[in-house]
Amino acid sequence: MFLGESGSGHAVVMDGPPELGGRNMGIRPMEMLVLGMGGCATFDVLGILQKSRQQVDTCKVEVEAERADAVPAVFTKIHLKFIVSGRKLKEAQVKRAVSLSAEKYCSASIMMEAAGVDVSHSYEIIELEC
Repeated sequence: MFLGESGSGHAVVMDGPPELGGRNMGIRPMEMLVLGMGGCATFDVLGILQKSRQQVDTCKVEVEAERADAVPAVFTKIHLKFIVSGRKLKEAQVKRAVSLSAEKYCSASIMMEAAGVDVSHSYEIIELEC
């Protein structure tokens, strides 16, 4: 089990499964990479939507990742599906926000692509009643 502390002073517990010598008391380090990528992209998408005056209630991302069956078990595919709920959301704005994050702003996503990971994005809009 490890305690990782960031430069900003925040800490997270990381661990592995018992069969690999861990105690299963924290998130796996490779899971941290995927969570970080999802968080980075979601910050972008939400910020872009807010700047375009979209009435967003929630913005979350579901991340699916595949890893190689060989050592090193690197990521081979990662898909981010953004689920944006709000009022009077414009699909063009949501699509633009996801595209800008993927192509310009999300350092984590762009870094994964540069490393050869097949990264894809999609979105779903949930319209809330006024």
